[in-house]
Amino acid sequence: MRITQRIGMLLLSIFLILYGLNILIKLNFEAMTYIVAGLAVAAGILILIEK
Repeated sequence: MRITQRIGMLLLSIFLILYGLNILIKLNFEAMTYIVAGLAVAAGILILIEK
């Protein structure tokens, strides 16, 4: 499969990695909540569209 066919899962994996790092090592900067929330919304929409 090409990467464009699985972009929702790619965004979901990036979201999960950032969320986990945020909790484990307190990776935090000013726009972190907006980036993580945006990734979650984008991944959810793309996963729904691809089904």
